[in-house]
Amino acid sequence: MSHSVQAKAQFNFNKLQKRLRRQTGQAVMDFNMIEEGDRIMVCLSGGKDSYTLLDMLQHLQRVAPIKFELFAVNLDQKQPGFPEHVLPEYLDTQNIEYKIVEEDTYSIVTDIIPEGKTTCSLCSRLRRGILYRTANEMGATKIALGHHRDDMIETLFLNMFYGGKLKSMPAKLMSDNGEHMVIRPLAYCKETDIAQYAISQAYPIIPCNLCGSQENLQRKHTKAMLAQWDIEHPGRIESIFTAMQNVVPSHLADNALFDFANLQTGEVIDGGDIALDKPDIPKQPATAVDPGSAEVVTINLS
Repeated sequence: MSHSVQAKAQFNFNKLQKRLRRQTGQAVMDFNMIEEGDRIMVCLSGGKDSYTLLDMLQHLQRVAPIKFELFAVNLDQKQPGFPEHVLPEYLDTQNIEYKIVEEDTYSIVTDIIPEGKTTCSLCSRLRRGILYRTANEMGATKIALGHHRDDMIETLFLNMFYGGKLKSMPAKLMSDNGEHMVIRPLAYCKETDIAQYAISQAYPIIPCNLCGSQENLQRKHTKAMLAQWDIEHPGRIESIFTAMQNVVPSHLADNALFDFANLQTGEVIDGGDIALDKPDIPKQPATAVDPGSAEVVTINLS
């Protein structure tokens, strides 16, 4: 590789790394994900997202004006062919506390779910319970997951298409047992950026299909739909995510979210009803402001 090609590759990597660091830092601040003295359990699966999550949080730990602890946890579910040496060998190079939890959920799931059917739902419930228990045992104050912007958008459409709910995957939420705060620091990061970063960093990726379960077809189709939109209509995905951050309850139809029954004549809410006006739709998709450009950023993430 020539010097000029190497220099260009390094420039592109630096740009990508700074963008991911900036977006992670902004999400952490926007949702107050990390506080002084936190002890954060980083769930590491061996996939591109969780490796990148750990990398971003380690950098943030070095530069943030507050002090917090990190430790990594991997759940070895005893799936046939799982390379159990990979993560310990990687984590030994990272100078980080970690714990490998061994639980044979694979046998439990395969005993209950018929062959050929997706095991993801039951597997995820079992995994969640084990991780909650581990968080208690390890004294964690927060649980960090590697879901990114595209996961959140996919979940929005899955809930709309199949669940009849305008609901997505939040950047920060209390766990379903009410004991743990779950955070998603990669909420502003694009999957394509994470994938490229993982390649550049040569992470030892562990396949996610070792269990042999069929892929969730609903999510697969939704993912394909969004990918096609991204090709045919550049900016649409960014506009969708921006819309998730700009909800107008008075212009939806949820009586529990907005008090339509007691709305009085003379009250103009969010611009009023402009249904008879010509729709004012921008020619270009509404894209989110680059989080790194916001003036409120006070942490040097470069």
